Amino acid sequence: MGFPFRSLPVLVAAWLLAWPMAAAAGTLIVEKTTAADGPARTHQIQIEKDWMRAEHDTPSGEKGAFAFDGVKQVIWIINYEKKTYSEMTKADVEGMSHQMTEAMGRMQEHMKSLPPDQRARMEEMLKGRGMPGSAPAPAPRLTYRKVGTDVVGRWTCDKYEGYRDSQKVSELCTVDPKVLGFVEADFDVARKLAEFFKQLMPQNADNVFSVGKGEDQGFSGVPIRRVFFVGQRRTVTETTEVSRQSFPPSTFEVPSGFRKQPFGGRQP
Repeated sequence: MGFPFRSLPVLVAAWLLAWPMAAAAGTLIVEKTTAADGPARTHQIQIEKDWMRAEHDTPSGEKGAFAFDGVKQVIWIINYEKKTYSEMTKADVEGMSHQMTEAMGRMQEHMKSLPPDQRARMEEMLKGRGMPGSAPAPAPRLTYRKVGTDVVGRWTCDKYEGYRDSQKVSELCTVDPKVLGFVEADFDVARKLAEFFKQLMPQNADNVFSVGKGEDQGFSGVPIRRVFFVGQRRTVTETTEVSRQSFPPSTFEVPSGFRKQPFGGRQP
């Protein structure tokens, strides 16, 4: 019995539909961020095996992006309107972390000499900026509690609340990567980026897009909604689109002709 040629058109159509998903190695995530003190903003995250790029707005409202090389352990902070960029390596992070630790130690020594009311106000201000207060001990670990399910867009997700000690600081709603058509390995570079930031900003590293793996991070799955609380400020980021795409290498590179600036815009 020979091949049923009448089935060939169906098989070809199925192969053509499946081919873009198989051929496109990258991931495109479109997110919308809403804060109480400003309009909603839409931005993209592009992910390849060893690279990641996230669009953002600069404090002055200009178009910018973070590009991360997971192999070289380098971040480039790019301003497209000013045609400038800053570079931050792993060695830079280690150096800045050491400087921040020393500076915080000096500040805490100074705070000991303040009247109790002034010291309390200073501690609250530092906590509001994601920094430790009076105690020089490591910041409490962020722990998550699963509290049910919710719906974000077209996805039903598992809802988690994040706490530091007894203070609620975040909410996540996650889905299994398979629901989005991916596997956990597709997001490995996002975990590398979170680890990159932990030494410099341990309390803010949790804000970086990453995928949970149960006990390792306290939650499981891909966050399709992230809510963060800093004082009275509430910021909500929701995923609106996820798809497979392939990106040219230039996506994760600093554009030609852009001028390098010291990190943070400080002049040498």
